[in-house]
Amino acid sequence: MTQPPDPAQPDAHTADAQTPSAEGPLQADQTGRHATPDGTPARPAPAAPPTPARGRPAGRQRQAGGQDDPPASTAVTLLKLLGGAVCLLALAYFQWTPGEWPVRLLTWVLLTLLADEFGGWFGYAGLVMGGLGYFSPVQPPAEWLVILPLVGGALMGTLLLKHSGGLFVLPFAGVLFAGVLIAVGQFGTKLDPQMTLPANPEFQRTAITAMLIALGISATRQLIGLILRARQRRTRRANTAPA
Repeated sequence: MTQPPDPAQPDAHTADAQTPSAEGPLQADQTGRHATPDGTPARPAPAAPPTPARGRPAGRQRQAGGQDDPPASTAVTLLKLLGGAVCLLALAYFQWTPGEWPVRLLTWVLLTLLADEFGGWFGYAGLVMGGLGYFSPVQPPAEWLVILPLVGGALMGTLLLKHSGGLFVLPFAGVLFAGVLIAVGQFGTKLDPQMTLPANPEFQRTAITAMLIALGISATRQLIGLILRARQRRTRRANTAPA
């Protein structure tokens, strides 16, 4: 006859389940950390490296922040090429056809500086075209032998200084151009008594007037451009600002 189990005695299977096995891979110590069977604490598993956050491209960030201006459109590029070509063609006409030296001087300085507004290489091309008259069927004025190197050197310095900065270097470029012509007019006769053209009031007035007109147009264009770009940046910042 089978006797029922004594409820006072614990079940062998339950006791085995509650007793930790000495052969287990890890044992928990009093601090809650797991330990190997020999008693040394187990090394924690290495943490996975953080995944770098993917940000927006730098170009988009600059555009959203309003730091950089958007690139010029194709229409603006074509208009610049057209404007520079018109200035050079007009300059070629005045240098190729017969004319007095005041007309040639006025158009050379004015159209060269205006062509430079449409691109730097337009300005340097206009500077070189000052000698185009020597290849035309019409003989250039005798005064052009003095005007070409003198005004050409002043124009070269003006273009270089003009390209070194923006709106704020234009006064220095104008002072450089006018200063060279006035200085040569004052001291040129001491170096060469026959070089009287630079001291001619009509020569200085014609060259300096053409320079002032061209640099005035350049300053107006750059000032309008600064105002328009500032408005565009404020508009972009207002559109990208969080509500």
